[in-house]
Amino acid sequence: MTAAPVALITGCGGTVGSVLAAAVRARGGTPIAWDRALAPPGDTDAARRLVEQHAPTVLFHTALPSRPTGAENEGWLVNEKWTADLAAIALQRAIPFVFTSSVMVFSNRMPGPLTPDKEPDETEGYGHFKRCGELSALAANPDARIARLGWQIGAGPGSNNMIDFLEKQSADSGAIRASTRWLPGTSFLEDTAEALLEVAALPPGCYHVGGNTRWNFHEIVCALNARHGGRWRVEPTEDFVCDQRLLDSRLRLRPLEDRLPALLS
Repeated sequence: MTAAPVALITGCGGTVGSVLAAAVRARGGTPIAWDRALAPPGDTDAARRLVEQHAPTVLFHTALPSRPTGAENEGWLVNEKWTADLAAIALQRAIPFVFTSSVMVFSNRMPGPLTPDKEPDETEGYGHFKRCGELSALAANPDARIARLGWQIGAGPGSNNMIDFLEKQSADSGAIRASTRWLPGTSFLEDTAEALLEVAALPPGCYHVGGNTRWNFHEIVCALNARHGGRWRVEPTEDFVCDQRLLDSRLRLRPLEDRLPALLS
């Protein structure tokens, strides 16, 4: 990855894409939002023209079919067909292609922590959907980078991140029930964005983007509560037992305790 990348980003207005764009700007680079009006998912020729127009040095595919347009088979179109088109175009232009996948490609039955050598086993729902995207990317471009992300931690409510979930649970139930036996794969959005830029500069392959090396969900929620003024009532439970930590020694991801010093108190 050059110091000042020209990054073409699908899903640039989304939870991850918007923070990734800010990280590109912080490096003096140029983030370019994919224009679906000019190149809708599934239109291979339009996609090729758009990439040729912008001549990016890296292509990030973070988009999800989160805002349905009514297109037939939209999930497949966005996650598989579009992914394959973009991966193939990136290969033709000899630029890095990064597809953002998810910890959910692993079922709750998979023993953790989760490392890139483990084979995904989820056969249903969102995790299977993202695994199909991974396979589409790799089939079209053996040099693709797959970045599996955990639950993102943002600055506040209003988007698809952990804080939003906690605020809603607190408002709906009056308390947040947090398991002491669940070690989630998670990271702060800003750290995820930096890791994605790092992934683009690394050799092709699968990477796990996670900042949690040892903390359970209850500990994380309590530390977030301290960070956000102690406005939530947090109740410990043992009702979900799972180790979903995403570990990868090749990435220099900032650990949660650096952002949440209350974890160490």
